[in-house]
Amino acid sequence: MSTGSRVFVARVAGLPVFDPNGDQVGRVRDVVVALRIGKDAPRVLGLVVEIQARRRIFVPIGRVNSIDPEAVVLTSGMVSLRRFDKRAGETLVLAELLDRTVTLLSSSEQVTVLDIAVEQQRTGDWLVSRVAVRRRGGRGLRRRRRGAVLAVGWEAVSGLSLAPDGQGAANLLAVFEKLRPADLAGVMHDLSGTRRAEIAAALDDERLADVLEEMSEDEQVELLGGLEDERAADVLEAMAPDDAADLLGELPAADAERLLALMEPDEAGPVRSLLAYSDDSAGGMMTSEPLVLAPNATVAEALAMIRNADHSPALAAQVYVVRPPYETPTGRYLGTAHFQRMLREPPSSLISAALDTGIDPLGPDCPLADVTRHLASYNLVAVPVVDSEQRLLGAVTVDDVLDHVLPQGWRDSRGSGTGRRG
Repeated sequence: MSTGSRVFVARVAGLPVFDPNGDQVGRVRDVVVALRIGKDAPRVLGLVVEIQARRRIFVPIGRVNSIDPEAVVLTSGMVSLRRFDKRAGETLVLAELLDRTVTLLSSSEQVTVLDIAVEQQRTGDWLVSRVAVRRRGGRGLRRRRRGAVLAVGWEAVSGLSLAPDGQGAANLLAVFEKLRPADLAGVMHDLSGTRRAEIAAALDDERLADVLEEMSEDEQVELLGGLEDERAADVLEAMAPDDAADLLGELPAADAERLLALMEPDEAGPVRSLLAYSDDSAGGMMTSEPLVLAPNATVAEALAMIRNADHSPALAAQVYVVRPPYETPTGRYLGTAHFQRMLREPPSSLISAALDTGIDPLGPDCPLADVTRHLASYNLVAVPVVDSEQRLLGAVTVDDVLDHVLPQGWRDSRGSGTGRRG
């Protein structure tokens, strides 16, 4: 699709949607946007497409190859057929913005929204660019006459954007309460720096830690720097040690040391250990809190451990069996028990009977390229990291690797990506 393409949403409604092979997928029923603060133009998230049996699905805007007066054509790839449900922070253009009464800032005149135009930017993102409005007719009998129609820039009207800075964070928090941390991080990316700081101040430590882990390095440093040192240390304690180490590694050495000194010693210790390794090595990427069990633990105990919703899917896909002690660095590493294997074993059997000992662990100095090849070669979602004495130091998960191999700034462009619904 060529940069600068502009389309009015009302004209897109009802257009057939085709896949790259020319087969019709369905018809466009609406456009989903994310309203932003003040005069910032909303970002287009995707299309609501009606397929067979009047089922409506979400198609990310990144999957749209072209829009013309006759049809919408998608790029190659899979489209999720999960039924569309509008999420917090999302707005439907046709259903919620058309027919709204707004104010022309140039004249303080009340006008009615007739249509919304969206336009592709040089970055590839789609934003709302123009608003078609109708002026009100005359008074008395002349009131029947329809007013003039104008097309103005998004910034020329008020009454459609989110409330401006200074209103406090309560309303936004109520709207975003049910968002996943990654989605909330994406929403906060679109806010002004002042607004992000207000939201960060209103979030509790655990929630803010989860959101920080999903932000770009620059935004992490900005938000952490806006907190008082004691609060910043509390948030770092609530983060996973590897994420806290990554964030502290972005700070000047003096600032990082000051925050580490404010953290509880048992929380700061694992973070200090991780900071000793190169950022793009197994030791620098690993979490120092893998799921660890003794060899005499049962399969039932292992399944109960991975069932804990606080563990990420990648981390909970396996447990590591070691000799005592069971805190990293542990005693001798004995092997890994994958959850699929555990499901095939009687719950009362020992976890040691379900160990995979055929795949070697990695050393902490193993470079990123070798870690990536190791995970790909053996179809793993995580790999243990051991020292020269075969003591378990931690585990590198596939999401840790993806954070390092994806292009810099990938988090900033996820709003138009294809992975927000699955």
